[in-house]
Amino acid sequence: MKVIFAGGGTGGHLYPAIAMAEELLKRFPGAEVLFAGTENGIEVTEIPRLGYRLHTFRVRGFKRGKSPGDMLGNAGVLGYFVAALWKAAGLIRREKPDVVVGTGGFVSAPLLLAAQILGKKNLIQEQNAFPGVTTRLLAMFATEVHLSFPDSRRFLKRKTGIHVSGNPARGFTVTGTRRAREQFGLDPEMPTLLVFGGSRGARSINNAVKKWVGELEGRANVVWQTGSLDYKSISEEFRPSRNLWIGPYINVMGNAYSAADLVLCRAGASTVAELTNLGKPAILVPYPHATGNHQLFNAEALVREGAAALVEDRDVAGGHAKELMMRLLADKEARIKMAEACKKQGRPGAARELAGRIAQLGALL
Repeated sequence: MKVIFAGGGTGGHLYPAIAMAEELLKRFPGAEVLFAGTENGIEVTEIPRLGYRLHTFRVRGFKRGKSPGDMLGNAGVLGYFVAALWKAAGLIRREKPDVVVGTGGFVSAPLLLAAQILGKKNLIQEQNAFPGVTTRLLAMFATEVHLSFPDSRRFLKRKTGIHVSGNPARGFTVTGTRRAREQFGLDPEMPTLLVFGGSRGARSINNAVKKWVGELEGRANVVWQTGSLDYKSISEEFRPSRNLWIGPYINVMGNAYSAADLVLCRAGASTVAELTNLGKPAILVPYPHATGNHQLFNAEALVREGAAALVEDRDVAGGHAKELMMRLLADKEARIKMAEACKKQGRPGAARELAGRIAQLGALL
């Protein structure tokens, strides 16, 4: 069986594909996988590093504005898409995959459409609560559609062949809470807040933490991943202590989650999957410029179940956000209740389930 995974541009689209590919090869060592991605996305370095073949495509996304410049730019995007579709059809004819899997990003659309035109089995895996444009447009003709959130069904016209399988996320080795806090040099007896916003960071979250981190001294620990952009300025203003760890990046994220009683972070699909798989209560601050505002939909899907709290980006530096954070750090029962609700939303077996569906489509099962 041969499978082409199409998706990339960002880690949120790429890493679920990698997780499915790894699980597929673990269960079916004779399978062959290859990837299709963009020319300048994260996949350009990650896929060769992992030892997989990568075919790159020149694709661009549509501009959402209605100005003459945006409309002219979109005419060029259409030209890129037609060229990518032609190249995708050639790749499929040459490689003869049994299944094409699309995980989002601009490159997944031409690969999925080419597979559908050529009559190939194709599976769409959607990470976000609000499905991306590729999923919404091509779901009707996909062999199967797999969602991460049950509520996402309402955005699709298709009513059959839809599965809620979850979002394949990184697995973590968790350790004891006390030991994890000691590894960060923190007070093992203090409730602990984990703050992160991705590898580059989230400036609005960092600015908010700077305003009130001093008030937590002696009341709670903070594990603060600042991201690469703000680390220098933050590290010059604040010094690590028995209650504060600061770093640009956390290499062993399992330790950070193990140490944390509460998480303050963005609401990207991969982050939400990690939180729910581990059952970690969180205050989610959706990135306001995400395509289709999908991070807000992700956060709202958890809030409706009592699995997280939501603070919009424009409000994170305000008094309500600080009061919410302080209250949750002090209220163990509230955190336990949120953690239990969060855990119920998790699907830690997503990669295995999806690999099984791919194998079934490819007639290995």
